[in-house]
Amino acid sequence: MKKSDDQPTATSHDSHYGTTAGYMPGFGNDFETEALKGALPQGRNSPQRVEYGLYAEQLSGSPFTAPNKTLERSWLYRIRPSVKHLNRLEKISLPYWKSAPNIIRDIISLGQYRWDPVPFPDNQQLTFIDGIRTMTTAGDVTLQMGMATHVYLANSDMVEDFFYSADGELLVVPQLGRLKITTELGIIDLEPLEICIIPRGILFQVSLPDGTARGFICENYGAKFTLPHRGPIGANCLANPRDFKTPVAHFEDIEKPRHVTVKWCGEFHKTTINHSPLDVVAWHGNYTPYKYDLRHFSPVGAISFDHPDPSIFTVLTAPSAEEGTANIDFVIFPPRWLPQENTFRPPWYHKNIMSELMGNICGQYDAKPQGFVPGGISLHNCMLPHGPDKDAFEKASYSSWDPLKLEDTMSFMFETRFPQQLTEFAGKDAPLQDDYADCWAGLNRKFDGTPGVK
Repeated sequence: MKKSDDQPTATSHDSHYGTTAGYMPGFGNDFETEALKGALPQGRNSPQRVEYGLYAEQLSGSPFTAPNKTLERSWLYRIRPSVKHLNRLEKISLPYWKSAPNIIRDIISLGQYRWDPVPFPDNQQLTFIDGIRTMTTAGDVTLQMGMATHVYLANSDMVEDFFYSADGELLVVPQLGRLKITTELGIIDLEPLEICIIPRGILFQVSLPDGTARGFICENYGAKFTLPHRGPIGANCLANPRDFKTPVAHFEDIEKPRHVTVKWCGEFHKTTINHSPLDVVAWHGNYTPYKYDLRHFSPVGAISFDHPDPSIFTVLTAPSAEEGTANIDFVIFPPRWLPQENTFRPPWYHKNIMSELMGNICGQYDAKPQGFVPGGISLHNCMLPHGPDKDAFEKASYSSWDPLKLEDTMSFMFETRFPQQLTEFAGKDAPLQDDYADCWAGLNRKFDGTPGVK
């Protein structure tokens, strides 16, 4: 091994290397990064001997023969191969984390539902993984199609614990409190109004800079999230590729007992090893975790009349086998101007073939000014009618045509082609608003058979 002048000298087996705040811009790029100079091989992926005595390993996020546009893999150069990061596995229970199919016969999933923010339990320490509570499931995790939606409640760091999912990628949406997500490929510092993606198979650990955190997770069983086609919009706006950030290499050289939990086919397995598995010194490829700041989303919309389809607010989409029909769409409703003339500006009343779970990150959602509070969730399943409440309808029907700016607001939608089934937690334990449907009670008949606007 050739010794580099820039090589740090480790004085113990409890060391961290790499920057904690570095990111590389771009969506789907082929990145390369090293925490020690010269650790990344040049011109080949698997040399006979790797610098620093590292092991070369490929992490494949797609089949080897996938088309180039969906081919994803990264080469990792690590202190130990990942076969050393697992011992004999034992099944464990995480009772609140459910996977599809998960149909509870005595719970009705067909309905218009809304929940208050899920509260933190009293006198209970919860790590990011322990605190996951599944709200809905859709599809089938073993067939790698569909999704699950979760809330997370955390008040304790994952000090000696690590996790990865073989079932799907995790889209994390913070609502309260920051997260420090240390992955095999680098560190992501995440705050409310940002999101991150952790691909399936990538190991990570979460700590809490603010002591507590709450937010939402979309677990994607199907094809990876990608950027939606812009069509006539063209090359710019919506979520621009340059605003996605992938972390630079960072690794730990720690030889102390650590625990690794793996999710596979909806079940959880745990093992204990004698070192940190976060030991990737260098890597290159396009199968990576990344984050995105929702404040960088550039909305487009009507500048004359009518309200366009909500697809114009799509940040990421996970396609299905049917073109144009998403396994999941991740849609946001950010601050924006409403300039349309002679137009009902909030979302219209509708029934949708897609099933929509919404969450409120901050502020007030324009179609539901009352009751849908930050941290709250709503669900309108396939072909369930929904739309503005009475107050929003009356205000929008008679308001001025002057341009209006919606400010200090951010809500989102996890939308899927598959029906979403309520979990037992969502149906029985989560703070369901039993009177949610009453928000439409005042929408009285105006028709009297005579012409004219009523």
